[in-house]
Amino acid sequence: MKSKSEVLTELRTMLADVFAAKASGEAYGKLARAHGYVDGYMRALLELGCVSKAELLEVVNAERERSSGPAMRPIADVAA
Repeated sequence: MKSKSEVLTELRTMLADVFAAKASGEAYGKLARAHGYVDGYMRALLELGCVSKAELLEVVNAERERSSGPAMRPIADVAA
């Protein structure tokens, strides 16, 4: 059985792949399939009690921010 850190590292990799595919304009079918894999993986982790919902949210938010930048920025930064 994999350790918690290995599982979270694998999840981070999967999320990074999904965000990269979205940013590069992958076909909807490929993107939807990748989302499904990640959703299923996260659901399994929750159901097995490996991670909490808060931990998953933290990982997803960190990977999204790494991919796209912060969720909120000052308007001056966006307009510039």
